[in-house]
Order: sequence, then structure tokens, then C-alpha cells
Amino acid sequence: GPVGKKVDSAELRQMMEALIAQGAENIDLVTPTQFLPTVIPALTPPLPVPVVYNCGGYESVEALKLLEGKIDIYLPDLKYADNRLAAGLSGAPDYFQTATAAICEMVRQTGAPQWEGEKLVRGTVVRHLILPGQVENSLKVLDWIGETFAPGAVLVSLMRQYTPMPGLPA
Repeated sequence: GPVGKKVDSAELRQMMEALIAQGAENIDLVTPTQFLPTVIPALTPPLPVPVVYNCGGYESVEALKLLEGKIDIYLPDLKYADNRLAAGLSGAPDYFQTATAAICEMVRQTGAPQWEGEKLVRGTVVRHLILPGQVENSLKVLDWIGETFAPGAVLVSLMRQYTPMPGLPA
């Protein structure tokens, strides 16, 4: 069964503060969208370390607006520029329009990347995984980023570690 325990906003805040007391340099919220009613109150007042919103990129602008001023670093994926590929692999035929609108909102909120030494403390990092045999898709994703944002406005993490699982279609 599922692992974990239900917590309310106050308990979540206590957990975050305990992690910071133990030396955590940031609070990384992974795929948190479905938990926003609990997460948002836990982020008030602001924490003393950056809060990272680590997500698949397929987010609603309306939900992201609720996070304004609470997230320091957005870490979205931008998987597909090709909606046929998005429909076939993720069942999301509107993926590109949805994800790019979300990423524009994230960048609007964070502004350009800000560093303290070698540590990113604010900004948006767009991740893209190069899929086997889908170089055109990757080039279109990179073209969109380059055409949409000024140089230095976003960071890009280009990943190539896709590994097909045995027994599953590649």
C-alpha cells in the first residue's frame, strides 16, 4: 500500500522547519500540485531557504498564481513540443500549450536566475529529456525556449538518461 502519513499544513510546516534545522539548503516539493491546499498555508511566512517546485510542467496557470511569492525556484519539465507525441506517450494532446503557458507564468514569478555563489536561489530551470528517436521534438522544445525568453532569463537542463525498461515498448 501507499507509504507515508497524512499531515495538515501546521505539521507540514514543522517538518520543513525540522529539515532546515538539520541543514537542508532548500525545501524541494516534488509533484506537489494535488497537495496545494495543504502546501500553500505551510509556506507562510516565507521559509529561510529557497522553496523548489519540482513538477512535470503540465500545470494550470490558475494554480501557479496561488503560489506567487511562495516559490523561489521552479523546476518544470518541458517534455514535448509535438502534441501527437504528447498524446501518444502521456495522453495529453494539449501538453505543449498547457506546459508553455505554465512555464511563462513560472518565469514571470521568479524572474531571471539569481545565484549566491554556486547555489541557485531564485529562478526557473526548464528540464527536457531527449527521447530516443525524437530529436525533432527536442529541437522544437529548445527553439521555443530560445524564441520565448531573453538570453539568461531561464536555465535549461538537458537530460539524455532515458532508459527503456525491459519488457516495455521503447
